[in-house]
Amino acid sequence: MTFPVIGMVGGGQLARMTHEAGIPLGVRFRLLSDTPQDSAAQVVRDVVVGDYRDLDTLRDFARGCDVITFDHEHVPTEHLRALEAEGVPVRPGPDALVHAQDKGVMRARLTEIGVPCPRHRIVADPADVARFADEVGGWPVVLKTVRGGYDGKGVWLVGSEEEAADPFRAGVPVLAEEKVDFVRELAANVVRSPHGQAVAYPVVESIQVNGVCDTVIAPAPNLSSELSGRAQELALTVARELDVVGHLAVELFETGDGRVLVNELAMRPHNSGHWTQDGAVTSQFANHLRAVLDLPLGDPRPRAPWTVMVNVLGGDYPDMYQGYLHCMARDPRLKIHMYGKDVRPGRKVGHVTTYGDDLADVRERAAHAAAYLRGTITE
Repeated sequence: MTFPVIGMVGGGQLARMTHEAGIPLGVRFRLLSDTPQDSAAQVVRDVVVGDYRDLDTLRDFARGCDVITFDHEHVPTEHLRALEAEGVPVRPGPDALVHAQDKGVMRARLTEIGVPCPRHRIVADPADVARFADEVGGWPVVLKTVRGGYDGKGVWLVGSEEEAADPFRAGVPVLAEEKVDFVRELAANVVRSPHGQAVAYPVVESIQVNGVCDTVIAPAPNLSSELSGRAQELALTVARELDVVGHLAVELFETGDGRVLVNELAMRPHNSGHWTQDGAVTSQFANHLRAVLDLPLGDPRPRAPWTVMVNVLGGDYPDMYQGYLHCMARDPRLKIHMYGKDVRPGRKVGHVTTYGDDLADVRERAAHAAAYLRGTITE
């Protein structure tokens, strides 16, 4: 067969959904997974169980692949550079991906190319955090470990020098940022191919609960066309300047004075883009595959005026399948996506998507279904 083999490093739900998008294209998947029970390992035929932090494991895995991509940012940068030096196509490449791996590198580069960010600097100790707080107008300030954080992990909001001690106990560099007085969080999702073609999805509103994405509304309600265009332009600029190949999510703060500031970057399919599975002409997963294969990109436009995605988090009700009867009978247009994960409190185990012409109705349908599956409501 002449169809390519895509090597996906990481066996989580992003790999699972990307594999699903590749099935109608006829591309084949090879998966490097931590365990045979991982979300994607349950559905991909060609699975290698191994440690992505081991270079020899990565080399052996790459021999059966035409291109390598990822469902997380944690592969050591030096290993990716070694694979590239040996002729393995890595997309996004290590020189781009490091900006999603290291928040200090990301902030420095974005500042260099003129992308607006919160005020920030690397800090040495709690006393240095106190000096930074004075520089930005006082407490509280946000502290982040430069590597390894996600879904609120590795992030602290501190209100004093004493509270600033915890992040330094990990023994890794710490980035201090001003606490932004933002109106809401937005996300601009774009996809870029090796030959420079790029597409931009509508800017969405991302609603967080306890540091974890709960709800995504596409497009962001009451967002001016000027600010929406500025956010898309920022994301396209970042993709171009950092030479990103594949999907890029740019998480943003919308401020009360009409600005957008870049909060985080992710160079892979992203939770803020899950709505595209059912709500866009071409999903983020399908366009990520097209990009890493250097195929023409698909249409990112929405299929309906409003699409809402709500994450299904684990709770005290483990048998979510029992909720299908109620949810599907109540809303035949509802789309349910489950990840094959064991249910644990607070864990992302799936998401639901709804769409339609009336935003209030679409939001209510999605919220009801997610809450019913979780067991927090029973009618």
